[in-house]
Amino acid sequence: MEDGRAPVIGDAAEPRPGPSTSLCTLRRRSDCDQCDIDFARLRPPRLDPDLFITMTSSHVTMTVLGCGTMGIAIINGVLTSLSEPKPLPTPSPSGNSTPADELPQDLPSRFIACVRSAESAERVAVALKAHLSVVSVFRERNVEAASQAQVVLLACKPYMVDKVLGEPGMAEALRGKLLISICAGISVEHIRTALYGDSGHGSREACRFVRAMCNTAALIRESMTVIGIGDPPLSPTDNKLVTWIFKRVGDVVHLPDSAMDISTAIVGSAPAMFALMLEAAVDGAVAMGLARADAQKMATQAMRGATGLIQAGEHPTRLREKVSTPGGCTIGGLLVLEEGAVRGTVSRAIRETTCIASQLGQGVQGVNGTRSPMAQRNQ
Repeated sequence: MEDGRAPVIGDAAEPRPGPSTSLCTLRRRSDCDQCDIDFARLRPPRLDPDLFITMTSSHVTMTVLGCGTMGIAIINGVLTSLSEPKPLPTPSPSGNSTPADELPQDLPSRFIACVRSAESAERVAVALKAHLSVVSVFRERNVEAASQAQVVLLACKPYMVDKVLGEPGMAEALRGKLLISICAGISVEHIRTALYGDSGHGSREACRFVRAMCNTAALIRESMTVIGIGDPPLSPTDNKLVTWIFKRVGDVVHLPDSAMDISTAIVGSAPAMFALMLEAAVDGAVAMGLARADAQKMATQAMRGATGLIQAGEHPTRLREKVSTPGGCTIGGLLVLEEGAVRGTVSRAIRETTCIASQLGQGVQGVNGTRSPMAQRNQ
């Protein structure tokens, strides 16, 4: 901005006259007849000047295409961490976890959140109200938002990828830029084709691609993110920036792109499976007389404690054996689980989730129970 202010909602240029003129950009004013947002209510205090200088020194803008739950979590994690640094997690024993928090030379200092509806725009504004001084919200202006950014996060639903990337002018808007996709099941090849067709794969003007898979725990900055290692891999500068961004919302590992579908299952979907197991334990406790609130609190802490021990280096088998004393109640309960084939069922659920992840973006045909019995048996 010429006056030195951080960008705010509405600081972007006015839409040019044309078919999209009626689509609004959220503005901090009361005369916008297409938004039902009280910006006076949402206006946050100004950021600390020292923090502002740190954040704006690089002049990097990051646009989030399809800014829903995950986009909000990532923007919030980045901005919150700049003012309240989060202790880094211990590197994983595999050695794949990034051991140090390497600060990129250029950090995002402005964010553009792209949405489709006024309701989504208000949801983003409310969720990020503490950061509105550096966040703009664009409604149905994906190409313009991408053109203003140096880094673009593709966070829409998988089935929307072709539509979003196929918008007229999107390939030009992304030329030479870094595109990070967190869309489950969408390969880099799919993204290239959506942007450039079969003829643009080797173009020097093509943007730089990387896939990443995180989960909803990003909302509390406890996500596990898998960053794909492509062919060719990202430059050290780009890799450092991508790693830093996702370190703001949890821990990070780097794996080959070929592992992204299984990573989608174990990182993206497994939390829902763990929640189901916790619910089942709570239901059992309620059936035996515990109040549900007490049972949930106890089961949640028990699960958290178990994962904490495993993260500290305890092997799951060893942990199970330590608790299973001879003639005790734990071994009795474990045998019931084994009789119910819980181990095999959970493993099969992960395998099925992986297979479905590989077909996302192709519609519902062939996934979630619609595959032929023969195909399911073969996998």
